[in-house]
Amino acid sequence: MRSCARRCGRGSLPLSGILLLLIPPFLLALQLLVVGPRLPRDTRTGVEEEVAFSVISIEQDRNSRQRGSPSRRPGLEEEEQEEEEEQVEVEDGERRELARAYEDENEMHSRQMGPRTLEVQPWAADEPSFTAELDRIITYITRPQLNCSRVLSPGQTRASLPPADSPCWLLCAEDWLLPAADRPCVAYSFSMDGLDADFLKTVSGLGCEVHSFDPSSSSASGGHLGNSLASNHGDGGVVRRHKMWLEWRAPRKRRKKTRGGLGSVSQTLADIMASLGHHTVHFLYADLLSAEWRVFQNWIESGTLQSVHHLVAQVHLQWAGFEVGGTNEEVLHYWFSVLQGLQASGLKLVHSSAGEGHSVLKQTVAKGHSSYILSWANTG
Repeated sequence: MRSCARRCGRGSLPLSGILLLLIPPFLLALQLLVVGPRLPRDTRTGVEEEVAFSVISIEQDRNSRQRGSPSRRPGLEEEEQEEEEEQVEVEDGERRELARAYEDENEMHSRQMGPRTLEVQPWAADEPSFTAELDRIITYITRPQLNCSRVLSPGQTRASLPPADSPCWLLCAEDWLLPAADRPCVAYSFSMDGLDADFLKTVSGLGCEVHSFDPSSSSASGGHLGNSLASNHGDGGVVRRHKMWLEWRAPRKRRKKTRGGLGSVSQTLADIMASLGHHTVHFLYADLLSAEWRVFQNWIESGTLQSVHHLVAQVHLQWAGFEVGGTNEEVLHYWFSVLQGLQASGLKLVHSSAGEGHSVLKQTVAKGHSSYILSWANTG
């Protein structure tokens, strides 16, 4: 007994030991009394219940409305709900349609190595000068840069020697500049005055797939809507007409309520080519009624010119042109920069034909004309 008492101490615990043993149960009971009422009911009762979640969306409002978030005001009428869902569906269709168009356009642009911005050229003289700028432009647009031993004249489908007289335009018919006989040929014409008849006759005679664009046209071929785009692959020589025109501005969001068609009478050349499934336009005629300068700039900056092999275009010098501003000297300076951008994109001047009148920016000049028809070939 004595040895047992020595190992274990006294037979009963002291008061301090008893208090130490009682403190942990007391604290646990106190914690249960304070925290217990705040526990979820299923924790206290053992009954399983669903847990409610709040989902916070970081997407745009349209997507949040699709997912049923409370962004729609209470009491919205059923008719308004259907209209909103229809608008969402239309916008989704537009997004997919534009994505496909831009995908095709990017695929085309990825193979192009031309400049992407218009490079502003130095002034012709030490300071802005109307005479110096005009002389430089007239010299540039009246001196061919590429001599062709064989040409296609207006309305002719057989290559021949350059004619003695000066026609309004010429196509360089060197073998290395013409499409191969076993390859498809594509031609576009943008004209509102019907002066492209000889061009259409020439490219149709070559067996090209031909598309004529005129927003004032009262009819479009193929039974499609006037501003729809439909190709005529495998139907060479037939002119497909479209009630559509060229756009030079950045694409804007286009809203439409009906499916089918692009929904706009104005498209960039890259958009038109992508919609028709064309990566190359072998022959292009453009009489754009003073919009040519901005359109040319768009072609230069987008790289679209890399896909155009022959270009016949009328340039107008009577006034600055659509969305072109500044002093007369600045306008001439801009025009020359655009012409240099065409050359940097691979175009070389083949032929120049002067129009009537001697008015340049509303000033009468002796050495220049009011308009010119210029023919280029892409040697790039």
